[in-house]
Amino acid sequence: MSAQVGAPRAFWCEHALLPGGPAAGVRVVLDAGGRIATIDQAEKQPGDEILPGVTLPGLANTHSHAFHRALRGRTHGDGGTFWTWRERMYHVAARLDPENYLALARATYAEMALAGITAVGEFHYVHHQAGGVPYEDPNEMGHALQQAAAEAGVALTLLDTCYLQGGLDASGHTPLSPEQLRFGDGDVAAWAERAGALRAEGDFRVGAGLHSVRAVPLDQLREAVAVVPEVCDTGTGIDPLHVHISEQPAENRASLEHYGLTPVGLLDEAGLVGPDLTAVHATHLSEEDVRLLGAQRSWVSLCPTTERDLADGIGPARDLHDAGVRLSLGSDQHAVVDLVEEARAVEMHERLTTNERGRFAPQDLLTLATGHEGLGREDAGRLEPGARGDLVTIRLDSVRTAGCDPSQVLLCATAADVTTVVRDGESIVADGRHRLGDVGTLLREAIAPFWEDA
Repeated sequence: MSAQVGAPRAFWCEHALLPGGPAAGVRVVLDAGGRIATIDQAEKQPGDEILPGVTLPGLANTHSHAFHRALRGRTHGDGGTFWTWRERMYHVAARLDPENYLALARATYAEMALAGITAVGEFHYVHHQAGGVPYEDPNEMGHALQQAAAEAGVALTLLDTCYLQGGLDASGHTPLSPEQLRFGDGDVAAWAERAGALRAEGDFRVGAGLHSVRAVPLDQLREAVAVVPEVCDTGTGIDPLHVHISEQPAENRASLEHYGLTPVGLLDEAGLVGPDLTAVHATHLSEEDVRLLGAQRSWVSLCPTTERDLADGIGPARDLHDAGVRLSLGSDQHAVVDLVEEARAVEMHERLTTNERGRFAPQDLLTLATGHEGLGREDAGRLEPGARGDLVTIRLDSVRTAGCDPSQVLLCATAADVTTVVRDGESIVADGRHRLGDVGTLLREAIAPFWEDA
């Protein structure tokens, strides 16, 4: 790998996707702190590092469950029902410990880096030992994720997640099952006390997660309003709050039958709908749900490859966008780790449901893939002076991209076409190879132990 943070670097990009649109022959100079000092169309200069292809800002994966990566290719027996998936997920969760979680998350985050992802929001709820007994360090699992991201070279916002109940039906909330005990803290106050001990450090930020309205009752949602700012530690004035919302119709039915409100309506009743909220999935929304989220300029994290893998449905992306909701993307269970594919899927799913093309322009797809602000990183995701020096280059000479218009690269490339990733001025991926080496081997070795007794 070439130069590290601490020394200015200059790159000459064959093509680049800038805030004002695509441009050819772009020179980017990073200062010693890893931020963009200057960027303009200019001739290459001696000493410049040449980036052939099209360069874009670092991508933001706003919804991840790192341990779900062990499920890829393991949940499709008997047709791959949701219950098959859930059974396999609990199988992996039960076997997690700080050591094997570190190995699995490190390899998963390295796979993300290879795909051009420079920041990830980890929706983290496996907090305790099996049976719910806390570790000596109550945040040991969170610290394993922090270390994993640092070693893989990806900036982490740890969305420490409150998970209190096992589910919701018309009669009310159900207790945690034995498989779920290690997720729970008892109540919102105990969750906030534990999670509030996590503090930002380097590229590590802390946000808040409430698993869902199934797992957090309304009285606890109300309690969360006061403590979410105490949990969050981004250093930016942004208090990211992420919640699974309306992922499946059954969730909506249970919420309406028990509370008389939709999941978004419950969050609004509790006072949690606001500009720092990210509603994850938001697949099955009413018109009023869309209006509420849009009126507050909330975020929605769309996870199209997971939503289609689990047969959850297609969310109202364009309706949300038109209502004023800010959209971002997540790879969730990592059936696919490819933010280019996630962005393209948003447009393609819109085409399937409306019979219209061009629902989102290519520049809109880049905006979807760079939703860093929802992770408390408002200074990332743009190629402009003062922004973080996060650069991702996609080749234009692969069998997928050869002959394409550089401005439309997100409609034909895949993660396999990423050649270069620089984060905060530091090389993470060069010539398509991660600094940790063979990521496929890292993944295989990390995942195999989870299935030895399966």
